Amino acid sequence: MPDRLALDGALTFARFAYPPNHLGYCGPDVNDELLQRVSAGAADQELRTLAQGFEGAWPYLELIATCNKIDDPLDRRVVEAYWIGNRLLDRVDASTFADSLASRFGPQLAHVEDRDRLLAPLRSGAQPHHGFHVFGVYPWVGLLRTGAVDSALFVLDRCRVRWGRVASISDDQVVVVSRPLTFDGTRLDLGEPREEVATQAARGYRLTPDLAVGDWCALHWNWVCMRLDRRQLAALHHCTRRELDAVNGVRFPAPASVLA
Repeated sequence: MPDRLALDGALTFARFAYPPNHLGYCGPDVNDELLQRVSAGAADQELRTLAQGFEGAWPYLELIATCNKIDDPLDRRVVEAYWIGNRLLDRVDASTFADSLASRFGPQLAHVEDRDRLLAPLRSGAQPHHGFHVFGVYPWVGLLRTGAVDSALFVLDRCRVRWGRVASISDDQVVVVSRPLTFDGTRLDLGEPREEVATQAARGYRLTPDLAVGDWCALHWNWVCMRLDRRQLAALHHCTRRELDAVNGVRFPAPASVLA
């Protein structure tokens, strides 16, 4: 069964926003508050206000909500579409998505070639999923192609939302079997399953309650963010594959020179 807390969009958003925020990568400096509120299940207006401070993710939520005629960008279906994936993404047409990106990053797209590089993955099927932002907007895939493989591949693998199955649990740590990103010099892909250690709690606070061996879960950076049911697991796999194919299918898979 999926976590009951995952039914609330603001809490689900905070679960995935916390790990990079904790590392200082995304959003305002509110990581302690996010962790405590999620652990307590405190989905109030303050949490919703904090979510709007995440300038990387928030425009995608607004876009998905608008294209699906949903008033609330933190509707749980919208939040799930962005971090995990669901059918709401199919209702965001490529033209509207392109206009949104061009408007958002307009000042950084001084030349037609820059715009083309940013929008190229959309012509190969990319959608407003977190995987697109990781592979198509951040400069890391571009850095892979310059030869900075180890550091760039590590960040890409941690920054994407990935899935894994819990193999063992020990206090605040869990061992999860997951598939890492690989790079053969040209294409990104998923490697063979291997074990990794992830965090499920810190100082008595946790993002995912009652985790058990055998559970499928979503991971972001080094944290377990939420338990996945079969539908969510299939959706995350599908969306990850789609975004990888879209990025691999274009000559310039990341606009490193544009948005770096």
